[in-house]
Amino acid sequence: MSMFSGLTQRLTNVFDKLNQRGILREADVEAALRDIRIALLEADVSLPVVKHLIDEVRRQSVGEKVVKSTTPGQTVVKIVHDQILSMLGTAAPLNLQAEPPIPFLMVGLQGSGKTTTTAKIANKLQHRYGKKVLMASLDTQRPAAQQQLAILGQQIKVDTLPIIAGQKPIDITRRALQTAKLSGYDVVMLDTAGRLHVDEELMREVVAIHDLAKPVETLLVVDAMTGQDSVRIAQSFQQALALTGIVLSRMDGDARGGAALSMRHVTSCPIKLLGVGEKIADVEEFYPDRIASRILGMGDIVSLVEKATQTIEKDEAEALANKMQKGQFDLNDLAKQLEQVGKMGGINSIVKMLPGMGKLQEKLAEHQIDERKILHQRAIISAMTKLERRNPDIIKASRKQRIAKGSGTSVQEVNRLLKQFQDMQRMMKFLGKSGSKGLMRQGLARLLNKGF
Repeated sequence: MSMFSGLTQRLTNVFDKLNQRGILREADVEAALRDIRIALLEADVSLPVVKHLIDEVRRQSVGEKVVKSTTPGQTVVKIVHDQILSMLGTAAPLNLQAEPPIPFLMVGLQGSGKTTTTAKIANKLQHRYGKKVLMASLDTQRPAAQQQLAILGQQIKVDTLPIIAGQKPIDITRRALQTAKLSGYDVVMLDTAGRLHVDEELMREVVAIHDLAKPVETLLVVDAMTGQDSVRIAQSFQQALALTGIVLSRMDGDARGGAALSMRHVTSCPIKLLGVGEKIADVEEFYPDRIASRILGMGDIVSLVEKATQTIEKDEAEALANKMQKGQFDLNDLAKQLEQVGKMGGINSIVKMLPGMGKLQEKLAEHQIDERKILHQRAIISAMTKLERRNPDIIKASRKQRIAKGSGTSVQEVNRLLKQFQDMQRMMKFLGKSGSKGLMRQGLARLLNKGF
């Protein structure tokens, strides 16, 4: 289960009850607020933040405006949405407007994913924004930390400062800044050492580096899985360094998400980026309005479209759309679609961005869908001949056995894929007759009801 999904399901249930009522009494609002309070506390949102949010929602919900509204339940949802958005603050992009080389200082505790996050941001800056980036590891405490950043740099084709054994962090900082200036780098990223906990030695070191580097961005990397401790950690670093932003790593994990809701409100420091997976490309800008919509089950169509445009070629998409409308969808097309689903983060990543898909996410869990099935299905199609992919009807018993053996799967899995393909063909015919409105939601629901 991904970040926020538990909170989303709880809040969706609360709002469903409200929306079923034509007239909303004050007692109904109070009952809903109690359920919302419990949901937020269980999601690990800090108590002062919960109290503030509930007080504000109560103040705006209990009154003539809501009671006399034609859609009182939706009015309360809107009020909750606005309050969560207020807690999360406004979007704060990375500052790339300063004179190069722009110093980025990465700080955080050991184990927070700081070094990997440094590489993720460097990769994004260089390959998406066209910036020439130099990474430098100042971590002389953790064994092989400097080598780890160097290996990551090789993998993503981003330069790293050559390692000089025995050099102190402050001297590495000075050398990194000089190298970046002389070699014409746009950004220099300084990955500092972490500790297992906040202590005086750690703070003295990062403050000295901060004073020397004068960073444009001082980014604290916090593991979202640490819950309320992450808020305390952020407060400690904020007091010492005047942070410019927070990066929450492991937002794809099964933590309850309260840290993200509490962090901005408690520290007044903006969350700038989210680590949403293990791959180098899995880092996203933090858009409070999109997160608030996801939490309340309203989906995040904007992010979904952005993901799609980054992974899907326009000409290929148009060609596929034409084939779908003409009922010419074959297994080659299905293979391409499965590949695109993988590039966009998998079924779960897509579904959670669709409006009103909370119930469908529960169905996903019921059917125990995991992303490995996508890999199996792609392997099955790869084991077919070109003729079989174009004409699945010819795939009978002996061919199924050969395909199963060639893909390392079973005949049952081959049958399941072919059945799924037949369902999709029927949907394509439905699309040609009735248009695309609601197709994705209906299609996913049908596939899930058939056991995907």
